[in-house]
Amino acid sequence: MDVKGVKDTLSWLYYQYLLVTCSYVLEPWEQTIFNSFLFIIVAMVLYTAYVFIPIHVRLALKFFSGLGAGQPESTVAIMT
Repeated sequence: MDVKGVKDTLSWLYYQYLLVTCSYVLEPWEQTIFNSFLFIIVAMVLYTAYVFIPIHVRLALKFFSGLGAGQPESTVAIMT
């Protein structure tokens, strides 16, 4: 892949980020604070998803697999 093409693509993505967030109107120190808060929020969301989504998926699979199994037999029928 062309290095110039990668540089142009990353530059274009950065400019799109500046336009979408309207952070191009902020002063440099304000941009730093804004980007720090944004990074912290994204990091917390990703960490929370990493920790809790597998637990919820496992519980959902356990719940839905139990729905199709039917009712367990009674203990009286097993003993006789």
